[in-house]
Amino acid sequence: MSEYRPDEGSFNVGGARIAIVVARWNGNITENLLNGAQRALVRHGIAESDIDLLRVPGAFELPLACQKMARTGTYDAIIALGCVIRGGTPHFDYVCSETTRGIGEVALNENLPVAFGLLTTDNLEQAEDRSGENHENKGEEAALTALEMISLFRQL
Repeated sequence: MSEYRPDEGSFNVGGARIAIVVARWNGNITENLLNGAQRALVRHGIAESDIDLLRVPGAFELPLACQKMARTGTYDAIIALGCVIRGGTPHFDYVCSETTRGIGEVALNENLPVAFGLLTTDNLEQAEDRSGENHENKGEEAALTALEMISLFRQL
């Protein structure tokens, strides 16, 4: 599925502090995303004590919680994790659109990498495929994106 994987050997992330904000809605999926993100961070030398976790009710609450975490000045990056599965009403479109906009706005306004780990799928099977214990886990991809951005910002 994914075409892009960062060069995992090139990260300069020593001493980095990272916040993970994870939605509880669709918790069976978001917990798998969280596990993927944590595995990737630890694999690249981020100490568990340098990873803070904040849980929010659903995807729509991710941007505000990311903003709150960003404004502490404590973190080198934030990872936002959530899952919205299409239903039979336009609710999916509104939640996905506003959550995506909000996460991007936080990154730009706070001048901080906020990695986008929001699954927006048509059905549960797609969500399970993208959150499994494999290289398609979007939580892991979000963590790798955060690490790459930390490295990039340290070069600037």
